[in-house]
Amino acid sequence: MKIMPLEQRGISTSRLILGCMPFGGGWNEEPVREDHVLQAERAVDAALSIGISMFDHANIYTRGKAEETFGKLLKARPGLREQIVLQSKCGIRFAEGDIPGRYDFSKEHILESVNGILQRLGTDYLDILLLHRPDPLMEPEEVAEAFGKLKSSGKVRYFGVSNMSAAQIRFLEKALPEPLVVNQLELSLERLDFVDQGVHINQKAGTAVNFAEGLLEYCQFNRVQIQSWGPLAQGKFSGRSLDDQPENIKNTAALVQQLAQEKGTTAEAIVLGWLMRHPAMIQPVIGTANPERIQACRDAEAQSRQMTREEWYKLYVTSRGVALP
Repeated sequence: MKIMPLEQRGISTSRLILGCMPFGGGWNEEPVREDHVLQAERAVDAALSIGISMFDHANIYTRGKAEETFGKLLKARPGLREQIVLQSKCGIRFAEGDIPGRYDFSKEHILESVNGILQRLGTDYLDILLLHRPDPLMEPEEVAEAFGKLKSSGKVRYFGVSNMSAAQIRFLEKALPEPLVVNQLELSLERLDFVDQGVHINQKAGTAVNFAEGLLEYCQFNRVQIQSWGPLAQGKFSGRSLDDQPENIKNTAALVQQLAQEKGTTAEAIVLGWLMRHPAMIQPVIGTANPERIQACRDAEAQSRQMTREEWYKLYVTSRGVALP
């Protein structure tokens, strides 16, 4: 049986992750309310009930309130922290006055961000810290200094990135004493560029593909855990209204429902199972706080193991909307 890259590095984790972006109410300055904490608690309990032990945050989610909400939950259940893997991100900064939204991988911002993350979560350490989106002004040596301080102080155990190409990862790693362990990317049965990029080698159609060449192969070869954000494609294949969607999406949703009925499972399990069937051992980040929808993902890993090559290709080609070259 294949072992996930994170497991290979000694990080005990679940095959699925719960993304905590919906926690804490709206993206505003309103304070965290008790009902926000109760909503998060129901979501976390649903996740734990299906074996999810890893939780994904970012310091910007609901302007910090997602982490604050989770921190209140951890405070009420102190034994939970050592049973889970906590991951957060930094590097995105909101617009301020006439200063636009921007990315910031400066040493000062990384250190300041982690201090804020830990304070909001009410924990002494993060298992994994990700740099959220590529900063054009990134200086690897400066990032390495920040990571070194965070590692030596015990504030962060491992480091990774999000939305980076293989070249960007290599450029950053040249200054790091330890390899990066995660790259989080948008991948789903709707966002197919990660598959199309390989299929369209030596094809004119490949010029329209928006995915970094060789990225999947690089991550697989170097034991970088690929995580998928948006893996359920905002529910387009599992019950969301499709009146405004193109035919390929409607046809794929119908196929997903057909397979779910034939296999006695849920549409969510089929959609995630398709993603997890890929040999890169992709780890989906489920971005919902709805307990029923979280529990609907219970069967995903089993469906990934049972999915035939023919079923996988049928889903892929149907979602593409055009035959393979």
